[in-house]
Amino acid sequence: MSEYTGLPVHGYQPQASAKVGIVNVNKQLEERMLRRLDWLWSQPGLDKRWLSIAKTRIEEGYMAMNRAVFQPQRIALPEDGEAPPSESPPAA
Repeated sequence: MSEYTGLPVHGYQPQASAKVGIVNVNKQLEERMLRRLDWLWSQPGLDKRWLSIAKTRIEEGYMAMNRAVFQPQRIALPEDGEAPPSESPPAA
């Protein structure tokens, strides 16, 4: 199985070709949904506000699916010193 080098972005790791394939299929499905929304937008009498909400939620949903596959990690910042960031947000 091939492995793809991660993006030169902090938090992204090398990915197996199977995971890249999953995300590529997700991207195709997302594009089909967005094109459907584009078509709906061109139809008279439809509520553009709800179409905008649908588009945002679809984009968020696919982003969440792809993050579930690629699992980007949190990063350490210079001010953290040697300690990695915690797994959960600090208690309020």
